[in-house]
Amino acid sequence: MSGSNFKTAFMASPGPKTLREAAMLWLKGVCMGGADIIPGVSGGTIAFITGIYTQLVDAIRSFDTRFVRRLLRLDLAGALAGVHVRFLACLLFGILTAVVTMAGFMNFMLNNHPVEIWSLFFGLIAASIFVVGREIKPLNGVNMGFVLLGTVGSYFLVGMIPVSTPETSAFIFLCGSIAICAMILPGISGAFLLLMLGKYEYVTRTLKNPFLWDNFVILATFAAGAAVGIVLFSRVLHYLLSRWHAATVSVLTGFMIGALRKVWPWKEVLESAVIRGKMHVLRTQNVLPDGFTGEVALALGLFVLGVLVVVALERLSSRAR
Repeated sequence: MSGSNFKTAFMASPGPKTLREAAMLWLKGVCMGGADIIPGVSGGTIAFITGIYTQLVDAIRSFDTRFVRRLLRLDLAGALAGVHVRFLACLLFGILTAVVTMAGFMNFMLNNHPVEIWSLFFGLIAASIFVVGREIKPLNGVNMGFVLLGTVGSYFLVGMIPVSTPETSAFIFLCGSIAICAMILPGISGAFLLLMLGKYEYVTRTLKNPFLWDNFVILATFAAGAAVGIVLFSRVLHYLLSRWHAATVSVLTGFMIGALRKVWPWKEVLESAVIRGKMHVLRTQNVLPDGFTGEVALALGLFVLGVLVVVALERLSSRAR
């Protein structure tokens, strides 16, 4: 395929039309990536509140059987033009930017200032619930029942104890397939699903030196599972949103409400264990702070900051649309 055909096909795909739109989409990707690396915070939530949720699902669905047939016929220009490559390129660049630049900082904050960082996340998710919940139309008893269903399911899901699981290629592939679904599922993060599957540390450890052959094989297997999982799950989610939009949004809103259990800042450790030489918390319970201290005041301030960040993101997205 010539360079001109490649450029024409690339520009024919859906995506940002101006540099400003591309920069805004990149910024939304940064926010999604920042959320996805935290166990308990969902990049899908960020996609929802920034107004790109439907576009994201459609972009993933564009990699369909027609795309595969064109590739097999070596019609590279046709294959490229039929998928939302410009949209995904900007978004994924933002996500990768966040993962590379923020992972170390987030790990430091979670280990050294957990109350402060979880207070910020609590504000982010709490405000997101109201933003997403406004999409529930009509707000009737049936849809509120679906909200309750999602809340109960998510509440018990985030309370599950991480388990020890096998390290076979098949299971790593399965972990990738399951964890990636959180990218388009508000309320539950892929990092938390990996934690629950007992593979959060295992996968993130390989990222420290991805060019070692063994680590590369693990990451490639995980990536293959992620590709299969997100392509299949995006179709299921698109079907649900198309046929039962209000009910689906209601359940997703419930997921986010139930996830607040995970991000409550004050916790008491009930059970822990040493896994591969590192102490891991297996079970906690949420507790109230001991009086109104400076730490509590700072936590409340960060909670408000999280709410304001969501409000700002929504307004910026509304102007861009």
